Amino acid sequence: MQGVDKTSTIIVENWRVSMFQDTIAAIATADAMGAISVIRISGSDAIQIVTDLTGKDFSDAKGYTIHYATIKEGNESVDEVLVSLFRAPKSYTGEDVVEISCHGGVYITRKVLSLILGAGARMARRGEFTERAFLSGKMDLSQAEGINDLIWAKDEINAKSAIHSLKGSVAKLMRPLEEDLTQIISNIEVNIDYPEYDDVHQLTEEEILPRAEKWIDDIHQIIVTAQQSAVIKEGINTVILGRPNVGKSSLLNALLEEDKAIVTDVAGTTRDLVEGTVRLNGITLNLIDTAGIRKSDDAIEQIGITKSLQALEKAQLVIVVLDGSEELTEEDQELLEKTKNHNRIVVYNKKDKDSMHAGISISAIQKDITELTNAIVEKYHSEYIAANSDTLNNERQIGYALQAEQAMNDAVNALHAGVELDLVTIDLEKAWTALRQITGKAGKEDLLDEIFSRFCLGK
Repeated sequence: MQGVDKTSTIIVENWRVSMFQDTIAAIATADAMGAISVIRISGSDAIQIVTDLTGKDFSDAKGYTIHYATIKEGNESVDEVLVSLFRAPKSYTGEDVVEISCHGGVYITRKVLSLILGAGARMARRGEFTERAFLSGKMDLSQAEGINDLIWAKDEINAKSAIHSLKGSVAKLMRPLEEDLTQIISNIEVNIDYPEYDDVHQLTEEEILPRAEKWIDDIHQIIVTAQQSAVIKEGINTVILGRPNVGKSSLLNALLEEDKAIVTDVAGTTRDLVEGTVRLNGITLNLIDTAGIRKSDDAIEQIGITKSLQALEKAQLVIVVLDGSEELTEEDQELLEKTKNHNRIVVYNKKDKDSMHAGISISAIQKDITELTNAIVEKYHSEYIAANSDTLNNERQIGYALQAEQAMNDAVNALHAGVELDLVTIDLEKAWTALRQITGKAGKEDLLDEIFSRFCLGK
């Protein structure tokens, strides 16, 4: 099986080499009407293709320069354009890159692209320019992900986080952990391979354990911060629960500052889930208004209640709405019992009718919900701070960090059990590989290079 895996790897690598000998092209701006469109070309033939299409010789043109030219089809002029040149390796992809700025009509943009493809380029795959940048060492994997995150950023926090990733914040965060782990593995390997040398310090389990345990503490804090941050970046799935007519829909409308949910005095008006999104001081709530929870013989209302309970199970925050102008009912008590183990905020609505209860009081109908919004912001203060810090940015990165933490825990448990150091290194190497996967630079060979670069034994 190992032979098969090795053969498969060679085939894939050869395919990638041949693929990246191609010159690729694609429209880099939106495929829509606009003032200007940009078509990007990358590869060894990029400059020659533009030379052929314009009749203007760019072979001696310097990088980081812009030139006026006319795209031609035979003897016919197609468009007047600006040609931006970026010479390898000082380009986005590390290859020769040309960006053609043409007039932004859909037809003319596609026409210019078709001429480029006809001149020898092929259509780029989704993300291939950035893939080439990664494979050529222009950026690590976390930076590449940061580019996509910036494109899809829906608010200021996500945009800032993406920019930090582009600047290499994830790599900087991981570097001390990687260096510490490399040092531990290197020392163990030298002890195992060169036990006869007096000038090589002999590590013991007692020396390794505190270093490994501190390493676990450090990566655990990074993981916790990343998980807290993810809650804010992705938005908090928030369910509004309560019995009929307590003001759930009014609260949803007040939070959204629009009349999205139907509000009447008739109990059971809300039969289906009503959703919306609101931002409170940088905190995004993905709101779901639910059907009022009560005992009902109405088949349609029962379906709505079932959906409400299903939404409860998936909720990250539950806002339990009670009627503050009345004594708590049996249904209220059942709802409080049902949600006691959830992350929740209990609010008493209808304070305009004089609330009978202590706690967070609001008047949804009068849009007086300041106490509630302040409570939400306070509840997620630490997560908001985490989201504004340098941290891991997605599930893939967090997943590999968790793998690294688990592997190091296995190593510590093995040390406590008295397992030989050469066997412990198996778990340590797993941790090292998982850590390097975060930035996309893992490999056994890399570890060996690191070890031998740190120790010169003259042998």
